[in-house]
Amino acid sequence: MTATRKRTKQTQSLQQRLLTSADKARERAQHMPPGKARDILLRRAMQNEVTSSLTDWLSAPVYRRSAE
Repeated sequence: MTATRKRTKQTQSLQQRLLTSADKARERAQHMPPGKARDILLRRAMQNEVTSSLTDWLSAPVYRRSAE
């Protein structure tokens, strides 16, 4: 017996989801007192923004591999 995977269709692009997640993390961090939990949220927001930028950069037509 095999397990079935739950699959969902993404309605937003990866970049949009990453930026939305970063915005939500920054919003939550604004309402928190300084400390480790706030730093973790801010770090997560920064990582999501960097990942979004890298994804845009890597998906640019210049960097796509050509068929040889």
